[in-house]
Amino acid sequence: MSTKILIIGACGQIGTELTFKLRAIYGTENVIASDIRKMNNEVVNSGPFEVVNALDFNQIEHLVEVHQITDVYLMAALLSATAEKNPAFAWDLNMNSLFHVLNLAKAKKIKKIFWPSSIAVFGPTTPKENTPQYTIMEPSTVYGISKQSGERWCEYYYHIFGVDVRSIRYPGLISWSTAPGGGTTDYAVDIFHKALSQGKYECFLSAETRMPMMYMDDAIEATIRIMQAEKEQIKIRSSYNLAAMSFTPNEIAAEIKKHLPEFEITFKPDFRQQIADSWPASIDDTESRKDWGWEHQFDLVKMTTSMLENLKNNPSFI
Repeated sequence: MSTKILIIGACGQIGTELTFKLRAIYGTENVIASDIRKMNNEVVNSGPFEVVNALDFNQIEHLVEVHQITDVYLMAALLSATAEKNPAFAWDLNMNSLFHVLNLAKAKKIKKIFWPSSIAVFGPTTPKENTPQYTIMEPSTVYGISKQSGERWCEYYYHIFGVDVRSIRYPGLISWSTAPGGGTTDYAVDIFHKALSQGKYECFLSAETRMPMMYMDDAIEATIRIMQAEKEQIKIRSSYNLAAMSFTPNEIAAEIKKHLPEFEITFKPDFRQQIADSWPASIDDTESRKDWGWEHQFDLVKMTTSMLENLKNNPSFI
């Protein structure tokens, strides 16, 4: 049976680029993009698209049956900073959308699930440097609580029902082609936009706040690689640590200044500082590298060059 993919949340920060990459690999007609509304954008216009509410089991089940879906990528979620403003809805969306696809797989209606977790599963009591795969997890945000709970359910459905669900804990993700989506690490996207459009940036985190980050190209590569891995290679069914680089707002600003010497950064920490302080500064992703061959391509220098070049060549994104 050929691979037929449904992406739920295809118009979001990760879903957009994931859709294009999967269509390039599997063929446009074999990758069904979906989101809660139909927008006039490239994801919607470049191939099959369906409107679906991730909280509506019947809608998802209908799409799975009509399109004979084998793999579901569940990318719909309310991110960290946004979720803090609407905790009840964040819990509902982040948890029940996961139950819907897990239960479809339990009923043998789909073969394989990708569900993203996050470094938000860690908390202030977690070791901050080289955070290990197995460690104390006491998340202090709604987003983190929902992701940690989701990890436990993924592992449960694998062990009890044999559901082939795969997951990675994304660090902060940086992309030139999608706008910041309400995450605590999104300063590292916005800073490039403001550097080019205004020549200055007011950062909502303090100068020395170090967090794990990843360029979107690497995140998409990791997502597809873990889904293409043989089932026996996936030893961890909660979620894998994933890493590429860690830096502070001061360090990324210094790298930008190498390209834009006039650029200025100021600091005005807000409620997101407390969230950032509860997260790791760096991640140990040995298990991902060992089990399914993960390796990142972008460091801070390479990423900064790519971000600025792409934004300059695509001014409509700024």
